Order: sequence, then C-alpha cells, then structure tokens
Amino acid sequence: MEKYDLVIIGAGTGGVGVARPSAKAGWKVAIVDELPYGGTCMLRGCDPKKMLIGATEGIDWADRMEKNGLLSKDISIDWPKMMAFKRTFTGVMPDKLEKGLSRMGIEVLHGNARFTGTGSLLVGDHELEAKYFHIATGARPVTLGIPGEEYLTTSTDFLERESTPERIVFVGGGFIAFEFAHISKRAGASEITILQRGKHALVNFDPDLVDMQVERTKELGITVHCEAVVEGISKDGNEFIVEYSTREGKKTVTCDHVVHAAGRVPNIDNLNLEAIGVEIGKRGIKVNEYLRSISNPNVFSVGDCADTGAPNLTPVSANEARIAAKNLVAGKDVRAMKYPPIPSVVFTLPPVARVGMQEREAKEKGLKFDIKFQRTGGWYSSMRVGEKYAAYKVLVERGTGKILGAHLLGPGAEEQINIIAMAIGAGMTANQLKGVIFAYPSYASDIGSMV
Repeated sequence: MEKYDLVIIGAGTGGVGVARPSAKAGWKVAIVDELPYGGTCMLRGCDPKKMLIGATEGIDWADRMEKNGLLSKDISIDWPKMMAFKRTFTGVMPDKLEKGLSRMGIEVLHGNARFTGTGSLLVGDHELEAKYFHIATGARPVTLGIPGEEYLTTSTDFLERESTPERIVFVGGGFIAFEFAHISKRAGASEITILQRGKHALVNFDPDLVDMQVERTKELGITVHCEAVVEGISKDGNEFIVEYSTREGKKTVTCDHVVHAAGRVPNIDNLNLEAIGVEIGKRGIKVNEYLRSISNPNVFSVGDCADTGAPNLTPVSANEARIAAKNLVAGKDVRAMKYPPIPSVVFTLPPVARVGMQEREAKEKGLKFDIKFQRTGGWYSSMRVGEKYAAYKVLVERGTGKILGAHLLGPGAEEQINIIAMAIGAGMTANQLKGVIFAYPSYASDIGSMV
C-alpha cells in the first residue's frame, strides 16, 4: 500500500488547484481521475464550447451586418474543421497538464476511486493510504427516470460530434440547451427544439431579459416550449420520438438526437463515502466555511460536488481550491471562504449575464430599491453591430445607492457584467460607478448610463 500526505480525487480546476500548492509545500501528493486530466470546463464544457461559439460568431456577425455593407454570401460552418479547431486545445491539454503535475513530483493516476476505509482508497488494483483527502469530482447529468433515458446523449457527446447535427431536441432549458442550440442552428442544423419543464427558461436569470432572449432564439429558427414535461423517448429506426406533456395535452417531436440539458448533480455516487464517514447534503459533500468536511476533518471538498451553496461555476471552484489548499498546508483552518459577487453568463449570441440579486430575491429580503430597466437595441453600441436584442435591468437600493443586482442582454454583456461585479465587490455606489470615465466608444462606456 502506497502512503501519501494527500490524495486528490478529480483532476479538474478544483483538484489541480489543491495539488500544486500542496506539492510545493513538500507534501507527497497523488491525484486520480477516471477521465482525461483537465476537468469538465477545460475539456467537456466551457472552453471547447466557447471555441465552437468563436466559429459560429462569424455566422451571427454576417447575418447582423449584411444590411450594413458586409457581403456575406456563402459563409457557412465546416463542422469537421470546427471540431478539429476545438481539438487543437482539448487534444493537447490532458497530457500537458499531467506532465506539469508529474514534474512537481505529484503522482498521476487513472481509474475509478473508491474509499475502502477511513484513510484508504482503491484505484483499480492500486491501494492508497493518506492522511488527508480532497474531493473535487464535479457533477454529472441528473438521472431523469423516464422511459428511453438510455437514448439521451450528453453535452460531452455533443462536443465530440464529427458531423453537423440535423434535428435535435434538448431536454431542459438552461445553459447547455440554449448555448448548444445557438451553435447548432448557426452551424446548419435543420430543426432544433428546446423542451423546458418550468414556466421560464434560464431560470437563474432575469425573466424579462430571458423573454427577450427566447424571442431572439425563436427568430433564429429554434423552437422553445416552456411548461413542457418530457415523459419518455422511443426509437424508430434511426429516429427518436420524444413524448412530452403540455397544458394542451401530450405531444411528440421526432429528431435525430436527444440531448440531456436538464441539470447536473454531484458526481459522488461511486466513491463509497460512507466508508470514510463523509456526510452528504442536497448539493453534495457537506463542508464548513473552510471547505473541510463537517463530519471528517481529514477530508476537503470544493466545486460542483461540494454543498457550499455557491454557484457551480469554474472560477468558484478555482477560488475554493485556493482556500482549501491554504487550510490543508497550514494544518488548521486559517482562511475561510468568502464569496465575492459572482457574475454568470449564458454564452448565447447575444449573451445574457447577471450578478447579484434578481427582483424576486431582493423583494423576499424586504429591500427597498429602484429598478432601472431599458431596452438598448437603439443605443449606439448595439446599432453599430446590428443587434436589436439588447437590454439592461439594474437594482439600486434606495438611500444607500448600493447596486443590488445587474442583469444584461446584448453584445458585450459578458464583459460589462465583470466590471459591475468588481464595482459591487469594491462597495461602489451607482453614482460612483457613473463617475468612472471609460474609453469611448466601448461596451464599458455604456455602464454609467445603466446604473
């Protein structure tokens, strides 16, 4: 049995971010993953998705600017070339990451990890013993429990497609559904349907801006059904029939691919956490503010598999890993995790972004605030690039001028929201942000008019 100071399960952002500082401190460290090193964001999510968006942005730009002088005949997506472009990043990163960890003296392991006792772990036939364990195994698609669930493909499968998808149904109406639907339609897919169980799509974003994005999505040629509950999937030859219920009764849609976009849950089912005495909550491993398991002080956990209450976003996992590593190396709880304002973005074209509270959340807290809400398709920054779907909604607390929440739709929203998040974190009031002089004309220069 090999003995270590620390064994890490999960070689994504939340795992690697603990492995490196621990090894630098002189610890004997091992890291294990059943999948290629790099994690979901780097290999199966954010980064490869954004590379596909990078190609389809050209289609969107040409469509918007054709009437403004851009000659856009014969612009189209070569799907295999686009995927080859994606692999110029995803294909090289696992080996690059492993070699970097190995150079630091970290043992790199592959396989399924399963705890066998309080201080022991089995990886295949390889038994490990450690004083500390760090769990950063991320999330997996939630099990839906519907007939024909085996016919669902995942976002990972989508990102490995070798040909342009034709007819697609997305089960769920969140990030994955809208981002991949936009990519697919601009790449030439013929029919795309999004089936969202709830009353609104993109439930974590402002409903007024989401309504505008849904309108934009439909204009692109994508069908969006809300309050559509998928009941089952069947196969007929090479086709799939998706049955769903609505207020008007049961309906079906036929397609070539059915993509799971109905949410994710902590990927911890096969770890045998009972053997190590780790308590699990609704959103994963229960940890305290120091990212330490509340039931086993020798276990830490961060990211999508930890029940922290924070959004499941890669930068959050990276920040949590930084704090967990400090506490591990110190041998005691020296740094609590304090979450700054966390922006999030749906990378549709145009993107939808938010930071802080929604109207509903602010009202539930009993706060008094003014709502600044305006469509900005006629503003210069939108008109310049031919985008009519743009808007903002900012919540400003009465009396203090504190920015409670900001919600954006339109070109540049993914960067504007970062600036507003920094301003909120720095304690700036709306008037103070108005006083910042940004380069003009730029997307940032619109911020003063929004707050």
